[in-house]
Amino acid sequence: MSVRETLDRIENMVVGASRLPFTEKTLINDNELVHYVEELRNDLPKELSRADEIMRNHDKIIQEAEAEAEDIRKKAKAYADSIVDENEIVKQAKEKARAIVQQAQDQEKEIMQRTQDNATQLQSNADAYANQVFDQLIGHVNGTFQGVRQAEAGLQQALTVLQQAKEQMNRQSQQQETNFIQAAEE
Repeated sequence: MSVRETLDRIENMVVGASRLPFTEKTLINDNELVHYVEELRNDLPKELSRADEIMRNHDKIIQEAEAEAEDIRKKAKAYADSIVDENEIVKQAKEKARAIVQQAQDQEKEIMQRTQDNATQLQSNADAYANQVFDQLIGHVNGTFQGVRQAEAGLQQALTVLQQAKEQMNRQSQQQETNFIQAAEE
């Protein structure tokens, strides 16, 4: 399951949770929430690994571009070295070799710039995605935590009401017992 799907499930769990009567508190299945948090712990490293893999491919592309440029340079140098005569053909060949070298250098610069731009964009996208995932996770966990706090406060109020009801029932029971004893003595 992807990080986004897990976050969506947590959000749906919070949105669809039962509410405590007379409060704005919700009840959330803590086992289910813990399960989703564990999934996030498992899936986030995978998402970050994918971003790292993209960055590793960036280096491979640069290496291939450099190898291709080096190959073009070697071919141009070999071509220029093979011509020894200084006549018009030699001059043309040298000029062509320089043009090829210049073209190779220009292509290398262009490939390097495109590769660098792509790598920068990929890194930026990966960082933005990771930040978005963390922001959503923090928001969801915070919302869930607030819901748990609200539920705890509601349970504390219910416990207080039950204790008061028990005490009142005990007082009434004692009063009835006292009344019964007095009636029996008369």
